[in-house]
Amino acid sequence: MSTEPTAPTSLHAITVLGHDRPGIIAETTGRLAELGLNIEDSTMTLLRGHFAMTLVCSGPATGAEVEQALAPLSADGQLTVTVRDVDDAHAEPGEAGAAGGGTSWLLTVHGGDRAGIVSAVVGRVAMVGGNITDLTTRLAGDLYLLVAEIDLPADADAEALEQAIGEAAAGLGVRATLRAAEADEL
Repeated sequence: MSTEPTAPTSLHAITVLGHDRPGIIAETTGRLAELGLNIEDSTMTLLRGHFAMTLVCSGPATGAEVEQALAPLSADGQLTVTVRDVDDAHAEPGEAGAAGGGTSWLLTVHGGDRAGIVSAVVGRVAMVGGNITDLTTRLAGDLYLLVAEIDLPADADAEALEQAIGEAAAGLGVRATLRAAEADEL
């Protein structure tokens, strides 16, 4: 049995934003691995040709050590890197479903692009206590697409929510669908 004390574990939220180029993910994750950090959650996408990545990492490094290790990524001014220490008191490792016995749903919205689509539709979800756990939007020409994963409270009236979303979407000239998510879709 080892008598050496273990280093305290910190949780960090890290964002990397800027002009896309090959190797950003490899360089970022390599530097995090050198610090002994474990990537617990991450997402990355290109937004109109701009790189956007968010990671939540845990490990023995302090926020200042993470910032110092990632500083070379932003040295040429092409990327912005931020590190924020986060409280994991409310996080549940491996949490995949809705808290409190809720249900998982998929929302899709598509139609002609216009301002206010996201706020109008997700506002209906918020009104019933729903939590959006993943949201993706894309604009292709004049066609706008929104796909969201939603956790609804167990007592939420999904049928009434679907009707409210449909009314909001129709008022904006777009179509929306809400359906229960299958476990293998999430």
